[in-house]
Amino acid sequence: MSRLPAAQRHAVQFSLNGKPAGGETEPRTLLTDFLRHQIGATGTHVGCEHGVCGACTVEIDGRLARACLTLAVQIDGCAVRTVEGLAPASGRLSTLQTAFKRNHALQCGFCTAGILMSLDNFLHENVRPTEQEIRDLLTGHLCRCTGYTPIVQAAMEATAEMAGDLAKEKSDA
Repeated sequence: MSRLPAAQRHAVQFSLNGKPAGGETEPRTLLTDFLRHQIGATGTHVGCEHGVCGACTVEIDGRLARACLTLAVQIDGCAVRTVEGLAPASGRLSTLQTAFKRNHALQCGFCTAGILMSLDNFLHENVRPTEQEIRDLLTGHLCRCTGYTPIVQAAMEATAEMAGDLAKEKSDA
C-alpha cells in the first residue's frame, strides 16, 4: 500500500454486504470507526481494540479480519461483509442466526456479531464440523455471558440444518 498523507482525507470505495458504499476518511481511521460512525453499520462492535476479543470480526474479500486492526483505507476496492449482511432478506434471519435465537446463544449480545461472522464463514467452508472444531474456532472470541455451551449447541444445530438443506437441494436436482 502506498504512503498516504496523514493530514488529508482519502476516498474509500468498496462493496458493503453486496452493495456499493464509500466515504472519505483519514489514513489513521480504524475500520470499526469508519463502519459505525461514517457508514452507519453499527453491527460491528468495538471491544478490546487489540484484536483479541473478536467482537469486531468482519469478512474482507471472503476472509475474516478484525476491523479494530484494519485501517479503513485498506478496504478500498474490497468486498466487505458485516453481521448486517448475514440475513438473507430484510426481516429474516439466516439459519445460523435462527439457531442462535432458538438456543439462547446470546445474552448481552456484544460478542455475538463477531461470533456469527466467524461461524458463518467457517460453516460455509466446513459443511460437517465436529463440536471440537467449533470449540476451537470459538477460542478466538471472548464471551463473558453464555459460557459458550449454547453457542456451540446453536452452531451444531445450524450445521445439521444446513447439511439437510444441502442434501435436499441435491435430491431435488
